[in-house]
Amino acid sequence: MRCILIAAAGAAWEATAMGVLSAHPDLVVLKRCVDVDDLLATAASGQADVALVALDAPGLDGSAVERLRRHQVRTVAVTDARPGTTEGAGARATRIGAAALVAEDRLADLPGLLDSLDSLEDEDLDPVPDDGEPAEPGHAVAGARVITVWGPAGAPGRTTIAAAVAAELARRGDRTVLVDADPYGGAIAQQLGILDEVSGLLAAARLAATGSIPERLPGLVRAIGGRVLDGRLEVVTGLPRADRWSELRPGAVEALLDAARQRGHVVVDTGFSLESDPAAEMAGRPSRNGPTLAAIEAADELLVVGTPDPVGLSRLARGLVELRETGAPRAVHVVVNRHRASLGWSERDVVAMIEGFARVAGVSFLPDDTAAVDRALVAGETLAESGDSGLARAVSGLVERLIPGSGAPERGRLRRRAAARAHRR
Repeated sequence: MRCILIAAAGAAWEATAMGVLSAHPDLVVLKRCVDVDDLLATAASGQADVALVALDAPGLDGSAVERLRRHQVRTVAVTDARPGTTEGAGARATRIGAAALVAEDRLADLPGLLDSLDSLEDEDLDPVPDDGEPAEPGHAVAGARVITVWGPAGAPGRTTIAAAVAAELARRGDRTVLVDADPYGGAIAQQLGILDEVSGLLAAARLAATGSIPERLPGLVRAIGGRVLDGRLEVVTGLPRADRWSELRPGAVEALLDAARQRGHVVVDTGFSLESDPAAEMAGRPSRNGPTLAAIEAADELLVVGTPDPVGLSRLARGLVELRETGAPRAVHVVVNRHRASLGWSERDVVAMIEGFARVAGVSFLPDDTAAVDRALVAGETLAESGDSGLARAVSGLVERLIPGSGAPERGRLRRRAAARAHRR
């Protein structure tokens, strides 16, 4: 026996679906829900197996589908049968995570489709009418990586390093999207001199509700021009005020990073806290640290930033342990920022301490180059734009270790141009 909830949002197909389902002996319509909120409340009872929902129902988004999944309810979306609507419907159903998609003129196939749900993966969509195929999810740009920058409390330099790494990738010729996902109030816009009345992160959170981030992403980013970066660095600005973190709905950051990865490399600046909020997750409310945890989960490369002073190393050690306890998906790259000889510890001493707390993929040291950082901050520029410095060279080495050979074709062109200019002289 399979129990079904219907939320048709006033669509004419509801009567047809009721007739088809009622005629099948193993299917029971548990309730006809008024809207998506009613659907979610009913699903929480644990009695339903499937939700049959209009794809264009207000409030049906990735967060709602995820809440249904937590209650063991699979979502089957019903779409318009008009020609030309199939491809867009398939793409949206894929983005929000529906288990299957059916056109309203194919409702007679519902019993067979429901029987096959158990054999479907969550990301699979059932074929739609004969005049079209479901849209395939977009494929990431070849070699594009998500680099998440995290560090414990105490301002170890997360934002500075995230911006520097993103700018270095762009300088090498790779299109890069820098995302400010710090739920405690990001500072990337201020650091790079971006005057923006609209938060790119909040705009993405609103678009995530309709599954339209991929199409609208070009309007969310701010391109950083100039001779060095040439528009290859794009920025998604963060929260304008720290108290607006509650507007970041679950799933929004994941959707944003997935869409940004289609454009190129993604570098994410995060918050410091890794505490989860089980009560918020159960209730479907945002968790303040959700964006940070989501960015860590999505990372291909995880940079953990710390400082080499006694307080900074203590916080770094605890942070590495916390990361392990949260189930961080891979070994991390530790970045020891503001390293200086006056502390009296060698790089070998610091590496030995770090490796005593966690398995790390590597440890990189960045010098304490206050003059270079100040010069970039005052000018509203990235390190790559503000001129040669020991810190900029160290960041270049870090990027080369993370993504060997990144931007090699572009660097080759630059060398050829320099050689040509020298020959003309």
